[in-house]
Amino acid sequence: MAGRNDNSWGHPGIYAGALLLIGVMLGPVVYIIIGGFRTNAQITTDPAGLPDPWETANYTNVLGGSSFWRQAGNSTIVAVATTLAVVLLGVMASYVLARYRFRGRGAMYALFAAGLMFPVTVAITPVYILVKSLGIVNTLPGVILPQIAFALPTTIIILVPFLRAIPREIEEAAAIDRCSRLGFFWRIVIPLSVPGLVTTGILAFVNSWNSYLLPLFILNDSDSFTLPLGVQAFSSEYSVDTAKVLAFTSLSMIPALAFFSLFERRIVGGLTGAVKG
Repeated sequence: MAGRNDNSWGHPGIYAGALLLIGVMLGPVVYIIIGGFRTNAQITTDPAGLPDPWETANYTNVLGGSSFWRQAGNSTIVAVATTLAVVLLGVMASYVLARYRFRGRGAMYALFAAGLMFPVTVAITPVYILVKSLGIVNTLPGVILPQIAFALPTTIIILVPFLRAIPREIEEAAAIDRCSRLGFFWRIVIPLSVPGLVTTGILAFVNSWNSYLLPLFILNDSDSFTLPLGVQAFSSEYSVDTAKVLAFTSLSMIPALAFFSLFERRIVGGLTGAVKG
């Protein structure tokens, strides 16, 4: 029993490896955030040192400008619209694929699964041609619509097991109570699928917020830039002011990091439920 208790916490090497991996992943993020509190002279003299003294002027200058807030607003509009559309369309399509039997259902599900292997980098040229033909180049809808399409495969793959795991007895009981199929979907299916909906919503939001390649091709006007493009433009404009660039970069990534950190357990729980389903 004593030996078993001694090993209950696992091998120390595993923890050392995990801490090393965490340090490698978080190191650049911490460096960028702290770098925004330094001056260019401090960065040049001691690139790896701590701020001495801590300067807040870089952050206040970025927050005091209009470009950051305009780009943050554009990113928020794109991310929120993409997330809502992906969750709504995804749960509708997943409900049909999970609960109904019809010819071609397996092929349709396989088509969505194949979408996971079709990255935006491969499709960027035809997507741009399609967006241009629709006349929505250099507009936020021109970014939102393709992002919805590329996020749907992941959403459907996660939600189908959730909806398939709902017992048939619940649906039969709802039918006996004269609940329509649409009523069953809104009143029972949606509440039971909340963990999966939250998971897919978070993934869609974070991916949309961090999207760079698609907005780079679609958006040309600085007034419509999202934050990833704003970081690039800001870095080009203030290329000699490294500390200010680090401050702008850290401010642009903090919302996504905070959002992901707050709902991390929801993501793990949702993915676990999808695997069990």
